[in-house]
Amino acid sequence: MRAVTPFSDEQARNLINIRQQYEVWCNAERALAEMPYNLRIKEVSGNAYLYELTDREGNMKSLGRLDDEKQVQFNAYKRDKEEVKARIEASRTMLAERARIYRSLHLPMLDPEAGKILREADRRRLLGSHLMVVGTNAMPAYHIEAGGAIRDVPEETLDFDLAWTAEPPADEISSIWMMLKAVDRTYTVNTERQFQARNAKAYEVEILAAPSTIDGMFRKDQPRPIPLPEQEWLLLGRQVDHVVIARDNAPARIVAPDPRYFALHKLWMAEKAGRNPLKRPKDEKQGMLLLDAVAEAMPHYPMDKAFVSSLPPALLPHFDRWKAQWKGEPVSPW
Repeated sequence: MRAVTPFSDEQARNLINIRQQYEVWCNAERALAEMPYNLRIKEVSGNAYLYELTDREGNMKSLGRLDDEKQVQFNAYKRDKEEVKARIEASRTMLAERARIYRSLHLPMLDPEAGKILREADRRRLLGSHLMVVGTNAMPAYHIEAGGAIRDVPEETLDFDLAWTAEPPADEISSIWMMLKAVDRTYTVNTERQFQARNAKAYEVEILAAPSTIDGMFRKDQPRPIPLPEQEWLLLGRQVDHVVIARDNAPARIVAPDPRYFALHKLWMAEKAGRNPLKRPKDEKQGMLLLDAVAEAMPHYPMDKAFVSSLPPALLPHFDRWKAQWKGEPVSPW
């Protein structure tokens, strides 16, 4: 039995179109986010001044008395903002149309709550540079990387795992907490598990980090992860990066670890001491099926002698165990 059922030409075409339209939308959203929240002309004691509103609460700062130069600045701001908003609206309309087609073609879908977080992270330029998806929500991206549906892969649960990947110190503006609060103001940190946040719907977000990257987080940011040595494995190799549609018909970009290391990490997790016994079977199944898919449909992620010789010692037994049960032909000579 094949590990991967290839996408049809129509499915593949839709995935390309979704990616292109998403990038148009995201670039427009970033352009809007980088503009002042609003500019306003206000009269004070008979004189006109230009003010910048800094938030929706009405807080503002004066940019000085209105003169010809500031009038030009004000007019240009209003014009540019309307143009950006028009681009956002047009791209949203196109994305909605593409999403309907995407769903009708039964392409891989994402949990809506995860999608909201990923869109905001991408808008803030955190995704891929500072954060990546390291849990089951990464699986839709692996389907796309394989060029088809990976058979029998378990569905995601009501939680979302993100890993901090930036080594250099991050700016305060790149705060995870600010990002989560922008998505849903009901998120609070779990006092018993400081690396986890929950919203009013009981949706859980966990922030993980490798020892080599945790110092790159802003010191006062939260949730605050515990450095885990096994997270180092997920920084190896080459990330996957794909745009999918969530079940609320909204797009999201997934950046996830190299599928080889993700799969082997899952197999290691299935045998980790203290691992929730209810999660072990899912970890085992995901790891084995994803390695099958890599061997069958991802030749650009070779599992050859060079790859095997570079594996961390803790992962090598899991690769050998998978290799012993693999029934297909290897894409590269072992």
